[in-house]
Amino acid sequence: MAEAPAAARPRLYTIPAHRAFADALVAGLMRGRDVTQLARGLILLPNNRAARAVTEAFVRASGGGLLLPRLVPLGDPDLGEAVGAALDAADEAEPPPPAIAPYARRMILARLVGEERARAGQPVPAAEAVRLAGDLARTLDQLLVEEVPPTRLAELDLGPELTEHWHRALSTFRIVLDRWPGELARLGRIDAADRRARLLGRLEARWRTAPPPGFVCAAGITDAAPAVARLLRCVSEMAEGQVVFAGLDLDMAGEEWDALGPHPADPVTDHVPRSIETHPQFHLKQMLDRMGVARGEVRAWRGGSPAGSGADSDPARGRAIANALAPAEFTGRWTHLAAADRRLSGVRAVELPIPADEAQAIALTLRQALEEPGKTAALVTPDRALARRVAVHCRRWGIDVADSAGQPLSLQPPGTLLLALAEAAAQRFAPLALLALLKHPLVRAEDRLRWLDGVRALDRALRGPRPPAGLDGLAPDGPAGHFWAEAKPVLAPVGHTFDSGAQPLAGFIACLREAAQTLCGDALWSGPAGRAAADFIADLEAEAGAGPALVEPTEMPALLRTLLDEVPVRIPPGLGHPRLAIYGLIEARLQTADLMVLGGLNEGVWPGRPAPDPWLAPRIRTALGLSGLERRIGVAAHDFAQGLGAPQVLITRARRDASAPALASRLWLRLQAMAGDRFVRDTALEGWTRALDDAGIPVPAERPHPSPPVAQRPKAISVTEVDRLKADPYAFYARRVLRLMPLDPVDADPTAAWRGTAVHAILEAWWTEDRCAPHALRPRAMKMLAEAEVHPLLRALWQPRLREAIDWIAAEVEAMAAQGRQVLAAEGKGAIDIAGVRLSGRFDRIDRLADGLGIIDYKTGKPPSAAAVRSGFSLQLGLLGLIAERGGFEGVTGRATAFEYWSLAKKRDAFGFIESPCDAAGKRDKIVTDEFVSIAAANFTDVAGEWLTGDAPFTAKLVPEYAPFAEYDQLMRRDEWYGRDR
Repeated sequence: MAEAPAAARPRLYTIPAHRAFADALVAGLMRGRDVTQLARGLILLPNNRAARAVTEAFVRASGGGLLLPRLVPLGDPDLGEAVGAALDAADEAEPPPPAIAPYARRMILARLVGEERARAGQPVPAAEAVRLAGDLARTLDQLLVEEVPPTRLAELDLGPELTEHWHRALSTFRIVLDRWPGELARLGRIDAADRRARLLGRLEARWRTAPPPGFVCAAGITDAAPAVARLLRCVSEMAEGQVVFAGLDLDMAGEEWDALGPHPADPVTDHVPRSIETHPQFHLKQMLDRMGVARGEVRAWRGGSPAGSGADSDPARGRAIANALAPAEFTGRWTHLAAADRRLSGVRAVELPIPADEAQAIALTLRQALEEPGKTAALVTPDRALARRVAVHCRRWGIDVADSAGQPLSLQPPGTLLLALAEAAAQRFAPLALLALLKHPLVRAEDRLRWLDGVRALDRALRGPRPPAGLDGLAPDGPAGHFWAEAKPVLAPVGHTFDSGAQPLAGFIACLREAAQTLCGDALWSGPAGRAAADFIADLEAEAGAGPALVEPTEMPALLRTLLDEVPVRIPPGLGHPRLAIYGLIEARLQTADLMVLGGLNEGVWPGRPAPDPWLAPRIRTALGLSGLERRIGVAAHDFAQGLGAPQVLITRARRDASAPALASRLWLRLQAMAGDRFVRDTALEGWTRALDDAGIPVPAERPHPSPPVAQRPKAISVTEVDRLKADPYAFYARRVLRLMPLDPVDADPTAAWRGTAVHAILEAWWTEDRCAPHALRPRAMKMLAEAEVHPLLRALWQPRLREAIDWIAAEVEAMAAQGRQVLAAEGKGAIDIAGVRLSGRFDRIDRLADGLGIIDYKTGKPPSAAAVRSGFSLQLGLLGLIAERGGFEGVTGRATAFEYWSLAKKRDAFGFIESPCDAAGKRDKIVTDEFVSIAAANFTDVAGEWLTGDAPFTAKLVPEYAPFAEYDQLMRRDEWYGRDR
């Protein structure tokens, strides 16, 4: 091998944004080289997706068989991927130690963070320690990549202006960094970023003395790490070496280029001017500075896309893009730009109201591209929710578009299953969490229909307030009981583990793995997402012992979600439509298509908001020489500029996100401000998007008034249903004719009706077991409230009020008994035939008075008003008196002479009062007591004759002021007609 010249002129090139990078690169490399020379070459690329793009470009350019150069992904712009086998130093006498496994590193750092926080008197949960360990690992990697020795932290002069929070964070960071080398030495490992830097350094040293045979080309690499910069300088100085940048602006004015920074410190004030890290050229300038070369040494790459391919765009657009993204202090020149320097021919913009419309518009654009034979199109967006929406829209046309950026494992079925299992166990199988787990699509896939029948039965059984916690708290009967007998043993092991309190993480992971396997079988671990889940569980379980000593069961869902969010599941190459693609920003680099859709151009999305560093304050990062958090904005702006170089471009945004109005991206606004009236809005696409889901002029539903035949109408009714029939006949029709019974929510809060049921249960037991002995009521109530199945909210919040109210009931009963009034019966039921129907009712209590019967109804809230009774509603007490007088209640005879509501609500300063809808003389606008039963009977006869034995239609909301119930409002489509015909 020939040695490289001692002072070779660096061979540096750039491919402008308006040219298809991969095609231009391949065309230049193939010029003047035969097949053998190409096969001996080596191309260094930023990532695997770039290697795939260059491979496809070689295929397009060759037109036949070709031996490709060796393509080596060097790493992504953040930390770099693992160094490829082609660069391995296995042939050296002392290769660098192996890198520590990612989860071993994460767990050890989490343990160190937890120990140091606990030692400082600020303990953190294990889940939070794992999250902080991830941020700490990223900060540590930045120190390693930038070759900043951790000892520099001890040399910093923090000054008094740094807040106590940052002092504490930095103190913990220092201690962890002091302990971390010892942990690595104990394991015989080093950090992956450190190993990468060592390998690149050894490679540079080897190549300087013994360059490889054949050409070496570093293409499209933007990682400005010092080790990478030195390697690229070495490659550029080889006899057959070349470094090709993507989108380096050679025409940018010198003063603008110099303004980007980094700047030297002022020798007098020691002040360092702020660099413009948000500019799309900053990271490229930083790369050149670290390589020790000037921009003037970079030349335009010779070679372009194949003739007639249409992969390149107009060079004038490149000038317009550069002008639009100029540093802020130079944008004043926009007013003097010539028309040619503003031209954005081939670039369209579309602005939609909401994200759903934006996804619809993008899907339409991709679908339209397929109408042209051979045309390719790609969506580039950092918004993964937008990417998912577009993919789903395309599938309705039978078009499967692969999202190469992938999705987090936490959103894939295996990940959601693991999270659902951990959540259910951590909540001790609360109804919602339990049903979410049992309904998961991966559970019992081989016997899905039968399993779902059982889950539905359990769902019905769990409607209403939450049962006692734990698996033993669920005791359904009937079909739900049979299903639960099958499901409970499957969940018992994981339930036992989570009920055992804090324990090592490995124990939780093992029990989750076993339970998931039992629930889902091998289907859980199949496919790309399943394999990713299997690797995740295996790696985490293997390394969990190095993490925090103990983990609380309630922390497991948050801990798992933190880690699963960081596991990407990518679509394998070759799947999806061959002419369409969806890329993330990293995956889109060096990619090209005839049409590029740049979506999600809202501030905070593209560019995204920089993730905060919880360990190092911005001033500390600057003092250490680390890049600012805003550098990612500049890289995102460069990605935007590269995407704008396609032959046809569509940029899109939505005016609001899922929750609030959204601001247009600074990239969108700059392009719009610079282009002025040349900023083309695609109004036709906006119209197509609206038209696709346009249902035409809405035709509201008419007020429903079904009128079934008399023979099909119910001939039995309870006293509590009479008001519903009279005020809202349609609701009665839905309930009794259609038999559509409303269901309580799962895990519902205790409603007034539920509290009433609890009170009636207490009073019924007081009658059946104690015969309403006053001294027995309070012990009876306290005993029932202490039972496990009583809702905790009722026990904690309502018990004090209930205790006072039942004491009032006992006192009243005792006082009335002293006056000769006795409880005759309680919680009974009966029925009579009247007006051609069967009228049934259930009374709370009937007392024997000196002159007849007292009908009593317990209320947990306020009794009905006198106005309601006068209007013919709330006549239940009168109807119960009618049934009693006609012998409908067993053992009860006599005339009803008193009608009372015993309310447990608060009146004045005490709980409990008696209210009656009647008065002996009809005072206060009340009904005369002696007339109440006859009025109720006449009212009921009219109601029955109209709707039950007659043919009156069941009109919705006939008397809305007395129809507050809303269970059937959606069924009657109330919002479409209510108010229009009144």
